[in-house]
Amino acid sequence: MAPTTRDTVPIEVDLSSLERSLRRPRALFSFAMSLLTTLATLAALFPLFSVLFLLVKRGSAAISFATLHELPPAAMTSGGGFGNAIVGTVVIVAIATAISVPFGILAAIYMVEFGPDTKAAAAVRFAAKVLTGLPSILAGVFAFATVVVVTGGFSAPAGGVALSLLMIPTVLLTAEEAIKRVPPRMREAAIGMGATPTQVVTRVTLPTAFPGILTGVMLAVARAAGETAPLLFTSLFSDFWMSRTHPYFMPKTLSDLMKPTASLAVLIYNFSGSPFDNQIALAWSAALALVAIVLAANLVGQSIARRSTLP
Repeated sequence: MAPTTRDTVPIEVDLSSLERSLRRPRALFSFAMSLLTTLATLAALFPLFSVLFLLVKRGSAAISFATLHELPPAAMTSGGGFGNAIVGTVVIVAIATAISVPFGILAAIYMVEFGPDTKAAAAVRFAAKVLTGLPSILAGVFAFATVVVVTGGFSAPAGGVALSLLMIPTVLLTAEEAIKRVPPRMREAAIGMGATPTQVVTRVTLPTAFPGILTGVMLAVARAAGETAPLLFTSLFSDFWMSRTHPYFMPKTLSDLMKPTASLAVLIYNFSGSPFDNQIALAWSAALALVAIVLAANLVGQSIARRSTLP
């Protein structure tokens, strides 16, 4: 016999009971929380966008191609720019990145892959978390005592050492979290195919965690580029180019590095308190240029990270 099916009786549903009404306590509470969240978000974004608006309004008024490649102007003189400060900022941050990124990533690899439960890993993790709250001026004092006093003068490497102290905790902690998020099955598959621990790290773990590591590096670079206090103790400032022979005024020899170096952050600090209008206007333009450089670095980093995750 063929199986018989029971007749299904349609169930009538009162659609009016499903309509959302603010008279209901849950719907009213949900609406109130959504409204409160929206207002809190707008309140948090208002200072950011107001600062950006003021920065673009005041900074774009004096910015031009000439300000990007000329030297700082004297008081009450027309023209001038902050080209040497852009070069100095790039060089100092590059030195800090070259110091902090290898140390931070290698420490993160050890803490996750080779000694996650050791006392050394716990000590390094604790020190990194403490350094995240280190006042930037103390990093400048440390670099002053260990580099400026030893070398006998302010220099770009001294500024790089100071900024690297602020970058290492961010790079280390973000790299540690990125490596932890690598699926264990990927490591197990590589080991099952006969890969050594070093090969697992270099060919599986680091490529997979690269987007997260790069994000941490970009965050550290963004913080270092805007620091002023450490550079006042280490690289100080200069009204001249780092090199007068290189076509792009970049340093060619060690002697070009071992002298006071201009930076955008210190230029903004010096000129913002100036009584002369031309220098104040240049400070606004330098602030806009610094924000644009940091934003461009972050966009490039995110683009590289996004492409690295594509199959």
